[in-house]
Amino acid sequence: MNETGVRRLTGLAGIATAAALIVEVPLYFLYSGPPPDSNVLARLLIGILALAFLIVFATAFRELVKRADPACEWVGTTAFAAGLVYATITLVSHGLEAGAVIAADHPIDPTVTVEGTYILYGSIGRVMLALFLTAVGHGISRTNLLPRWTGRSAFVLAGVNLAFVPSLFFGNTPAHFYAANGWGTTALMGAVLSYWMLALGISIHRSAARRPSR
Repeated sequence: MNETGVRRLTGLAGIATAAALIVEVPLYFLYSGPPPDSNVLARLLIGILALAFLIVFATAFRELVKRADPACEWVGTTAFAAGLVYATITLVSHGLEAGAVIAADHPIDPTVTVEGTYILYGSIGRVMLALFLTAVGHGISRTNLLPRWTGRSAFVLAGVNLAFVPSLFFGNTPAHFYAANGWGTTALMGAVLSYWMLALGISIHRSAARRPSR
């Protein structure tokens, strides 16, 4: 695949990731109490698709960085590895939630009852996502793959994620903004990531049209 094709694939994967996340996040706020199983399983399924697209994005982004500057291949590899780890731990969290919901004989709120996901969605996820975003931002800045705002915004978003890492010390109430599984730590960060990925994906896809095929 030539560079134009890789850019298009990367952009489309980013847009697909964002679209799935944008659909998923609001589903967490439809019910004030334990949601019906259909709601939980639907949002988890959409989240699984989003993570699959994210893996494709991370893989294609590594290839883009490598082609732009072979000396920066390690940056693309770091972004790929961090994205893969982030996707993996989030998939594990999704699996734990889905298993608990399927096994329960009454509606449950897995964001509260499935204790093993608190830190996976929270502090661990925030660290891995911050590493991914930092690597993406550095890769863009060093290789001039995209407009400067894309790299700078990646660094800013990485810093915001790091700010939520200490949230594991602040309880497990999802209704709280800053908690191990609080809506700021999890849902808000997911929403911000989705719209950033949408903007980034569109920027990468558009860049393919401005470059000759080679």
